[in-house]
Amino acid sequence: MKKHKLVIMTAMLVFLASMLVACNKSSTEIEDKEKESEKEQRVVENRAFETIKGSVEIPAKPMRIVTDFYGGELLSVGANVVGVEPTAFDNPFIKDLLKDAVEIGQPVNVEKVLELEPDLIVVMYDENYKQLSAIAPTLHIPYGTATNIEETVKLFGDITGNYKEAEKFMSKFDQKAKAGREKLSGIIDANATFGIYELTDKNELWIFGDNAGRGGQALYNALELNIPHENKNEEQTLQLSMEVLPEYAADYMFLTTYDPEKKGQALKSLKDSSIWQGLDAMKNNQVFYNDFDTYYRYDPIAIYEQIDLFVNMLIERNKENQTK
Repeated sequence: MKKHKLVIMTAMLVFLASMLVACNKSSTEIEDKEKESEKEQRVVENRAFETIKGSVEIPAKPMRIVTDFYGGELLSVGANVVGVEPTAFDNPFIKDLLKDAVEIGQPVNVEKVLELEPDLIVVMYDENYKQLSAIAPTLHIPYGTATNIEETVKLFGDITGNYKEAEKFMSKFDQKAKAGREKLSGIIDANATFGIYELTDKNELWIFGDNAGRGGQALYNALELNIPHENKNEEQTLQLSMEVLPEYAADYMFLTTYDPEKKGQALKSLKDSSIWQGLDAMKNNQVFYNDFDTYYRYDPIAIYEQIDLFVNMLIERNKENQTK
């Protein structure tokens, strides 16, 4: 009887041992397959992106992005910006979206970027390109790579893999632009011209085209208003002397002033000049003095918001002039 029980117990132990071996083997095989699958997935999730520096392997869906001057562009397509250059926090249109982002300096501070553990870096300037590339895949996208909002949104939708978000933003933008044009219909003369100007603290006066900030894309591309000057926007920025200003003057004139120390002397001198006072736009109360930080911006989110700013100021000024 004891011998019989011993045989049964031995058989059971052999069976259990074989089962454990089989389970361990099966578990190991599953782990190996999972590891292989993860490797394959990582390969699939990386892709080549062509830049002026050559082809760069980037994540198909980057999760943590550091940039210098492309904060607004990336945010417009729903990207997670974890680090950005200092002046982005002065941008009234995106500063709330950057509440969790870190200021990384300008030029970009490599040590700060390293601490943020980005999986993608996108820069307009390439001072630290080599060092940044050692931290994460780095794309050098020079200023002017895209020439309008549609190209810009498409480019950054491609960089981030957020194609649907890019399409959604442009659809929303087109609707906003159309609504703005409809609001201005009947408010302004269809042949009227609209000029964008900037005065500096050094008394330099500039006129701007449709892709150099200061609201150009909102005014000329979205609202389809007429540019005033003779070269029809061949020059995005053109410095003017006071003597030639009347040749580049518009029916409606929008002026920003670059005056970082807030001295106000350059603007006072301009307003007091006989040439400025003699412009038709001044006589007709169609000159607008605009905030530098608000209109300097040219990222897609800023352009989208500037549409309403221009529309509202034109409507309000029209009402004001009609009551006189």
